[in-house]
Parts: sequence; structure tokens; C-alpha cells
Amino acid sequence: MESVDARITDFYAEYDEASRLHVTAAGRLEFERTRELVRRRLPPAPARVLDVGGGPGTHARWLAKDGYEVLLVDPVPKHVEQARTYAPGCSAQLGDARDLALPSHCFEAVLLLGPLYHLADRTDRLRALREARRVAVPGGLVAAAGISRYSLMQDYTVSAGLTPELLAGEVTQVISTGSYDGSRGFTVIHFHTADELAQEAIEAGLTGVSVHGIEGPGWAYVVAAGRFADQEAAGALLADAIATARLADEHGVLADASAHVLVIGTA
Repeated sequence: MESVDARITDFYAEYDEASRLHVTAAGRLEFERTRELVRRRLPPAPARVLDVGGGPGTHARWLAKDGYEVLLVDPVPKHVEQARTYAPGCSAQLGDARDLALPSHCFEAVLLLGPLYHLADRTDRLRALREARRVAVPGGLVAAAGISRYSLMQDYTVSAGLTPELLAGEVTQVISTGSYDGSRGFTVIHFHTADELAQEAIEAGLTGVSVHGIEGPGWAYVVAAGRFADQEAAGALLADAIATARLADEHGVLADASAHVLVIGTA
């Protein structure tokens, strides 16, 4: 396995990724919509699915329950151990999205729901996408997620934390370049525009590429309700946010207004 940026492995060694998509309404919105979009395009079970950068098994768990044969690969040892417990029925091993120690053409679907935004270098992101294409069977599904270029600005805004200094500094930097050094509470990240993510997928050799806003334009309201009201109020917005995300996606608009963007193509 290649050397992974220590800032990423150190962050996830301490961070509770296992609960992120379940404890808040915003997390549940991301989870429900990601699962919905992926399920819509998956081949019938029991197809073989590779979950690259699958973390503690959040998506591998429902995939295994749906009857898929799942292999999870992640560079963080803690995540691999968690996945083996949390997602019974799936296999899990250490690995790097840029250099998968797997044979070519052996999975009907390959998911990269975490790796791309942790690969700050575009060359590395293309390597990861090409590896996903390599291990997928011809005609197989490849789905990859990115964090929206504009989500940091929205997140600071709804948390009432968008100071002039942040606006002029890291927020402008992220919107201009997509680069973030992880200096404030997260880790090294690349923020995508929807067009940029689609172009990377196409350059990596995927065909029939489509782009989807995962949470839709209502996600920031769900976040704000969770911070300034309570979980009951945030939960009340969840169904409406999902409906809004579906409508926006149906008409191919506002993908960049989501917190996360999903690109789906064919190997």
C-alpha cells in the first residue's frame, strides 16, 4: 500500500466516523440520498461490489444486507476493524484507492464514496478513478463522491461563523482553487465543482457519466435547524430536504448546492 498522508490517518484515528451518518439529521440526509442514488444504478444482487475507502462499513452494511458480495478497502486500520464488526457478511482489508491490490475486471460495481476528496492532487484522483475502472468488469458501475466546492461557505453561513477573516481567507481560497489544508477542525481536502468531478471521471475513462447532487439545496437548512433548534426540528426538515433533492436532481439543476456531489459512470 502506498504512503497515505499522515494528516488523514491521524484524523480518522481519533474521529468517530462510524456515527457520522447516523447521529444528526444532516448525516442521515447524506446517507439516505447516497444509498438511494447508488441503489438506483446497482446491478441485481448478488453482484460483487468493491467499497473503496469504505470507512467503518456504513455503506457496506446495507449492501451486504441487500445481498451483495462486498469487499471493503480502506487505508485506516481502525476502519477496517470496525467494518468487520459493523458490516457482517462483507470482507474488509487495508488498501489504497490509488493502487488496489486486486485483479482487473472482477467487480460489477465499484464505489469511491470517500477517497476522492482526501486526494488533494488531481493526478492521485485520476489514478484512483482509473483503478476503479480497472477492477470493474466491462460495463460495470463506478460511483464516486466529492465534497462541493461551495459547501464550506454554506456551512459557515448557517452556523453564523462566517467572519470577515474566514470569508477573505480560507473560504475564498476553497472557492477559487478547491484546496484546503485541514487547519481548522478537519483534514486535508479537495472540494469539487460538479463539472470538475464529471471531467475527472471522463478523463479516467468512464463513459455515460452523470452527476447528482446528493443532499440537494436544502441541506444547509437541515444543518442550521440541528445547530440552533433541536434534532426534532432538524428531523422535521429531513423529508422535505430529500424531496427537494430528488426534484433538483430530476431536472439536473443545483448539484453544486449540495454538500456532496456524486458522479456515476460505466467502466
